[in-house]
Amino acid sequence: MKRKTVVTLAAALVAAVPLAIAPGAAFAQSDARYQPAGVLSLSAQASAEVPQDVVTITLFYEQEAKDPASLTATLNQRADQALQKAKGVAGVTARSGQFSIYPSTDRDGRISAWRGRTEVVLESHDFAAASKLAGDIATVMQVGNVQFSLSPEAQRAAEQKLSGQAIASFRDQAAANARAFGYSSYTVRDVNVGHQGVMPRPMMMMSARAMSADAKAAPPMPLEGGTSTVTVNVSGSVQMK
Repeated sequence: MKRKTVVTLAAALVAAVPLAIAPGAAFAQSDARYQPAGVLSLSAQASAEVPQDVVTITLFYEQEAKDPASLTATLNQRADQALQKAKGVAGVTARSGQFSIYPSTDRDGRISAWRGRTEVVLESHDFAAASKLAGDIATVMQVGNVQFSLSPEAQRAAEQKLSGQAIASFRDQAAANARAFGYSSYTVRDVNVGHQGVMPRPMMMMSARAMSADAKAAPPMPLEGGTSTVTVNVSGSVQMK
C-alpha cells in the first residue's frame, strides 16, 4: 500500500509540471509575437568651445626651521600677510590653500630639521585684477601655478543652448529616417539628455625664480585663458508610424 501511494504522488507531480511551465512559455511566445515594429534608436550631439572665464592662481611659501613650532609661526605669518594684501581687492577672492610640515632626517635617521609649505589661492573672473594682486603678493609668496576653468554659470548657459541644438538634431534625424523607412511620422518612446563634464585647462607651472619672495612687487603677469569643450548628448528611441 505505501509503495502504491508514492508512485501515485510522483505521477501527479510529473503531470503538474507542464501545467506550471505552460503559462510562462505561452507568455514569452505572446510577448515575442507582439513586439512593436518600427522602433528606431537614435543619438545626436552638439558641442561648442566656450571661453574659460575663471583664473585660479596658487601662491606658496616654503621654509625650513629647527623646530615645528617656530616653522608653523613663520608659515602662518606669511600666509596672513598675503591674505591681508588680498582684502579689499574687488573681484578677487582669496583663501588658504594647503599647509604641510614634515621632518628632514640625516643619514642616521634622526630628525635634523623641519620643512614646511603654506599656500594661498586666488580666484577671479577678472584676469587683470588677479594678475596684479599676485604681483603684489610676490613680496611674501611665490606663484606656484595658474589654472583656467569654466564657471558653473557659463557651463549651464552653454548646456542650455546646446541642448536645444542637440534635441533639434535628434528630431530631424527621427523625421528623416521615418520617411526613409516609408513611415509618415513618429512618436518619441524614450529619450535621455546628458552633459559631458568640462575638463579644466592643464596647470601651468611657474618658475620659482621668476618671483622671489624677497623681491619687490612684480609686474602683472599676462594671463589669457583658453577654451573648454561643452558637449550635450541626446539618445533614445522613436516609434515610426
